[in-house]
Amino acid sequence: MVYYDKNGIVIRDLQQSDAQIITDEEIAQGWQATIDKYEMRLRHQADGKSIALVAEWNGNIAGYINVYPDSKWGAYANRGYAEIVDFVVLEKYRRRGIGSKLMDLAEQIAFSYSDVIYLGVGLHSGYGSAQRMYVKRGYIPDGSGVWYKDQICEPYRDCCNDDDLVLYLSKHIK
Repeated sequence: MVYYDKNGIVIRDLQQSDAQIITDEEIAQGWQATIDKYEMRLRHQADGKSIALVAEWNGNIAGYINVYPDSKWGAYANRGYAEIVDFVVLEKYRRRGIGSKLMDLAEQIAFSYSDVIYLGVGLHSGYGSAQRMYVKRGYIPDGSGVWYKDQICEPYRDCCNDDDLVLYLSKHIK
């Protein structure tokens, strides 16, 4: 299904053929990527657990995002709230409005399921632009503190500033 098609940006459902392309693109930009994550997203989409979207820029895969209408993990797990998961615009396609369109569409889909949506954002500098964008879009910390490896990181407990160290943010429908 195509959700958006304008000015060189196409947003559509994730397809099997996208998984290897995304994996290769992430490896090319120096990330540790495996196809497993995208195959899992495809399974979740096929099972009706998520909506997995891909953005194209002039016919090239440029980014992706996932919406879980009733997320089973994170700060709002099992409360019937939608979660936005794994939002990326590949580096060579940034600053073209692709991320904004992906987020607009993901929020629209998420709010069709619940009046609260949430997401986790990493805390290291690689997530700096995402952190700023979420604040500008009206997301606020949920108040549970920092999470590490899918659990609240208790005060003074050791953790590592890697991709598993996140802060959950939420946004309520207006």
